Amino acid sequence: MITTNAEAQARALYTALAAGDVDALAELLDPDVVVEPTAGMPGELGEIRHGRDAAVAGFWWAIGRQYAARAEPERFLTTDDGALVVLGRYRGTARDGGGDLDAAFAHVLRFADDGRIAALTQYTDSAGWADALPDPGRPRAGRRALRRMTYETDERGVATIRLTRPEAGNAIDPRFTEDLDEATFRAAEDPAVRAVLLCADGTRFSVGGDLAVLGDLEPDALPAVLRQMIDTYHQALERLTEIDAPVVTAVRGAAAGGGLGMLHVADVVVVDEAASLAVGYAALGLVADGLNSWYLPRTVGLRRAQELFLLNRPFSGAEAVAWGLATEAVPAADVEERARALAERLAAGPTRALGRMKRLLRESHATPLPAQSRAEVVAMVDAAADEDAATGVPAFRAGQRPVFHGR
Repeated sequence: MITTNAEAQARALYTALAAGDVDALAELLDPDVVVEPTAGMPGELGEIRHGRDAAVAGFWWAIGRQYAARAEPERFLTTDDGALVVLGRYRGTARDGGGDLDAAFAHVLRFADDGRIAALTQYTDSAGWADALPDPGRPRAGRRALRRMTYETDERGVATIRLTRPEAGNAIDPRFTEDLDEATFRAAEDPAVRAVLLCADGTRFSVGGDLAVLGDLEPDALPAVLRQMIDTYHQALERLTEIDAPVVTAVRGAAAGGGLGMLHVADVVVVDEAASLAVGYAALGLVADGLNSWYLPRTVGLRRAQELFLLNRPFSGAEAVAWGLATEAVPAADVEERARALAERLAAGPTRALGRMKRLLRESHATPLPAQSRAEVVAMVDAAADEDAATGVPAFRAGQRPVFHGR
């Protein structure tokens, strides 16, 4: 339902852009929307975009390819002719070894009769955007440094994202969410990545939100910090569901709160059979993040999800398997080895076909049967045109093991 409230529409726009929510953008933007960037924006970012698809893919997604940044609105002002002026700042970092971005902006939004956004004119410090980009003479191998985790790929095509803050239980703080956004972006942009392994140093996979950080905030600052953290975290989690590469999560020791999100978005979860898992929000007076409120009712059932949320009931790794939250449970010492073996097995598979499979399965939660039927037809026909199908079908028919190349 489209609201005619201009400020509400604008706030919804910035939320959708931060989350990469294509469906929300389709609702918010007029099909013929015009986006006029500031003159002098770097490269393709300075081109006027006509139409919703061109605006999303050619402007906003193009920003995402070059910057890990977000627009943070601060003030909303109406004009006599019905436009809305939004004042705020772009904050973030340029990718590929670039610098920090902190640039003020003014956006002038105009609206169609049905309340959708029909035009956006951007005014910002284009020189600041250009200055944040990496030096063209510098080798592009360098990326923005990760401090809460590491990222590496191997010759098999497995990208390993390892949480490296064991002294804090790999707790989630603002830097953690920024690092996960960067790491998942690298995996999504690299065509050589054919599987992703999420694992952690230490005896706890992730205890959830960093209470040492959140507890030191002034009460009136907590909502804004949580908003920024959760938007960035959810963007990274959703990216893992969208890439073709299957995701394997290895959980040792403990996982709680938002940390459970890294289990939910995985395609395969190997858990320590003696692990301790919990939702935990009720003990803090908070609600839910990490996509828990979406996944848990669908995975473990509504009644059990109510028990986990409202009564704050902890559960074990063995229960996680029995309830469908994890794939298999093994002794703690074997968790990472088993998870890596599964990631390597998946990396040797038909990557694009596996990507279509994972999306069909996830989208089936909310897709009516006739629409799911049509989606299967499209996915099957598209997969049949891939090189892997041309290899796999005759090999299977001949009783041979196919060698897939992920294309």
